[in-house]
Amino acid sequence: MSPLVPLGLVLAALGLWLGLRLLRESRRRVADRAGYFADVKPLFDGGETRLQPTGFPRMTGTRRDLSFDLQALPDTLSFRKLPALWVLVTLPEPMPLRATLDLMARPSGNEPFTRFATLPQSLPAPPGLPATVAIRTDDADRAPLANLITAHADLFDDPQVKELVLSPKGLRIVILAEEADRGRFLIFREAEMGRIPLSPARLAPILDRLVALREVILKDQA
Repeated sequence: MSPLVPLGLVLAALGLWLGLRLLRESRRRVADRAGYFADVKPLFDGGETRLQPTGFPRMTGTRRDLSFDLQALPDTLSFRKLPALWVLVTLPEPMPLRATLDLMARPSGNEPFTRFATLPQSLPAPPGLPATVAIRTDDADRAPLANLITAHADLFDDPQVKELVLSPKGLRIVILAEEADRGRFLIFREAEMGRIPLSPARLAPILDRLVALREVILKDQA
């Protein structure tokens, strides 16, 4: 028997093994992404989850009789140092505000989750706000009061907090949930994220902060 025959069988078996391994890994990756919000569901009274084209979920739920919306948004644009996974935490409740105020930490102008760069007016930062945070609005004369910003400036003490939006349509905080592993990305250009579900301990303070902001705004506008 030709020695090439056993070698061919070995190569075929190796190829089959690799193919099956890649298939299992792909299925595991899909399942992990789909379950990214699984651990935070107990924070809400009921809710609904649906998958987005990215494979990550979008979840709506009720907490303290208020509706919340969660989005996981991967950002793999090449100009970033590392691919990132952003989580948008939104309280889509109508607010008694007459303008939108957007606070962005370290803005680049290329964030895929915001309209910060399109807001026409820039505002000076009030005392207490980190120098890395920029403020824009669509109407400086009607923007929320500076004392409201100052009262919640400590939100940006968390380096993973990227954005705070106050608008007539609701409130939003955006956090950096994860970055791709530097070594694997630089060597293999692999940008795998979302394998570990979002932690309730990470999300709960963000939800509570949005509730607190809402209460302050309602009180100020009463």
